[in-house]
Amino acid sequence: MIIANYVAAFVLIALGFYTIVAKKNLIKIVIGMGIVDYGVNLLIVSIGFNPGGTAPIFSLSELTPESFFVDPIPQALTLTSIVIGACVTAMALSLVMKMKYSYGTLNTDKIRRLHG
Repeated sequence: MIIANYVAAFVLIALGFYTIVAKKNLIKIVIGMGIVDYGVNLLIVSIGFNPGGTAPIFSLSELTPESFFVDPIPQALTLTSIVIGACVTAMALSLVMKMKYSYGTLNTDKIRRLHG
């Protein structure tokens, strides 16, 4: 099952990079950035997963040498990454709106050819 997570993460990352490189519409490029972000988040959470592990919430009486926990650091990093990704997406969409207002188009080829 964990191999499926790795495969899905790499597929999402590859699909997102393809969307960023191949598409000319700025909205689609921002969507591609979000897809890459989702793939990286899935990869980070999958790396921190331990099969059979439990949540790292315990008291001192429950802690034994046989205790097996899931690493909480990748989960915390992923939560931070989700918040940062939402902020980056909001900023990118505001820039896209401003470019649509300034240039009248969302096509990157036409924006590059405009002078002024």
